[in-house]
Amino acid sequence: MTYVMPPMPERPAEPLSFFAIAKTARQNLLGIFDEGCFEKKFIATRLLNRQVFVCNSPETVAEAFIARHDSVERKSPQMRHALAPLVGDGLFVSDGETWKRRRRIVAPIVHTTRLPSFAPTMIDCASETAERWLRLAPVPASVDVLREMASLTAEIICRTIFGPRLGAEHAGEIVAAFTAYQALVRTLDLTSLLGLPEWLPRFQPPAVHRAARRIVRVLDHIIERCKERVASGEPSMIAMLLEARDPDTGEALGADALRNEAAVLFMAGHETTANSLAWTWYLLSQSPDTEARLQTELDEVLGGRSPTLDDVPRLVFTRAVFEETIRLYPPIPLLGRQVSRTEVIGGHRVPAGSLLGVVPYLLHRHRIYWPMPDHFVPERFLPEHAAARHRYSYIPFSVGPRVCAGQAFGLTEAILCIAVLAQRVRLRLAPGTSVRPVARLSLRPGESLPMLIEHRA
Repeated sequence: MTYVMPPMPERPAEPLSFFAIAKTARQNLLGIFDEGCFEKKFIATRLLNRQVFVCNSPETVAEAFIARHDSVERKSPQMRHALAPLVGDGLFVSDGETWKRRRRIVAPIVHTTRLPSFAPTMIDCASETAERWLRLAPVPASVDVLREMASLTAEIICRTIFGPRLGAEHAGEIVAAFTAYQALVRTLDLTSLLGLPEWLPRFQPPAVHRAARRIVRVLDHIIERCKERVASGEPSMIAMLLEARDPDTGEALGADALRNEAAVLFMAGHETTANSLAWTWYLLSQSPDTEARLQTELDEVLGGRSPTLDDVPRLVFTRAVFEETIRLYPPIPLLGRQVSRTEVIGGHRVPAGSLLGVVPYLLHRHRIYWPMPDHFVPERFLPEHAAARHRYSYIPFSVGPRVCAGQAFGLTEAILCIAVLAQRVRLRLAPGTSVRPVARLSLRPGESLPMLIEHRA
C-alpha cells in the first residue's frame, strides 16, 4: 500500500512575531503554527495584551475540556463576535444557562435515534447528484467539487431542517449568503487581544452584515411558512423545534431563539460536511490503492444497490476513509475558549481572562501521537487499531460537554454520500490544479476544487 502526503500550509521554521501572525492569519489561520508546535504538549504565548494557551496533548485536552470544563466553557471572543451577526445567541456561541437550556432542546432533535427519519433524505439527495453527474457531457465532465458538495449538503440540511418543499425552494439562496459570510468575516479579534472591553463593537465589513441580514430574512420567512405547515405532519427539524420544550422548565423557544438555532443547524450541517466531503474526493483521487479498496467494499456490501441506514455499520472502510480525512483536515481546525477563573493545566498557571484552546489540526498531526502524521492512512481508523489510539488525540467534533450535538448526523451523512457517489463515479483532479488548505472559520481546499467525473463501469 502506498500512502500519500497531501498538501498542508507552509510551516515556519521558527515562531512568528505578532505582526507576522496578524498578516498570516488574514490569509490562513493554520499558517501561524511553526514546526515546533507539532511536538509540544502545551503552548504558552502572549499576543498583545492577552495570554494565550494551547492544549496540545490528550492529557491536557482532557484536563482542560473535561475535568475543568466549567472554567473553559465560554467560546473565545473572536468566535463569538465573528458569528454573532449570523447566529445571535445560538448554541454554537452561547454559554452558561442559555447554552444549557438550548442544548437540552436541540440535542434530542439531532440525536442518533432521529437518523431513520433523516437518512432517506441524505440518500435521495446524493442519488440526485449522482444522476445529474452521469448526465453531464462530454465525459469526463469537469465540475467544481467544492461547490458540488456545498450544494449537496445544503440540499440535505435544507430538506431536513425545513422539510422537502421549503428546503428545495430556498437552498441556493441560503448557500450563497453563507458562502459570502464565511469568505469575508474577520478571523482575528484585535480588540480582544488588546484587552479592551467586551462591549466594544467589533468591525466587520459591511458585506458580512448584508449576508447575515439576507440569511435572517430567509430564515424568518421559512419559519413562518413552517408554522403554517406543522399541522400537515411533514417531518422537519423546524417542526421539532417549534414543538420542543425544555424538559426542565417546559418552556418553548422564542422567535429569535428559534431562528438562531435554525441558523446554527444549517451552518453546522452544511459548511463543515461539504468541506470534509470535498477533501475526501481529493484524497481518494491521489490515493488509487485506497480508492480501489473503498470501491471493493462498496461492491461487496451493496452489490450495486443504493445504501440504506442499516448498511452504515457494515461500511467499515468507507467510514475509516472519512475519519482519516477529518483527521488531516478537521472541519473546525481551531477551538478557542475564554477562561473564566484561574486554573492550573498541564502544570501551567492559566489566569482568568486568558484565551485557551485546542487546535485539532495540530493535535491530529502531532508527531508523538500519530505515526506518519502527515500521510493519508485510512487503515489507522479500522476497528482493530482503535485500542492503540488515545481517546483525546482525535477530536474532529470538539470534546467535552460542548462536543458537536450533530456528530452522528454528520458522520452518517458523509458515509452515505460517499457510498452513493463512489458506486457510480470516480473523481480525478483537473490537470494543473493546485490544492492548498485555507482556514478561516472552517478548513476548505481553497476557493474551488475542479475535478473530472469518470463513470464507473
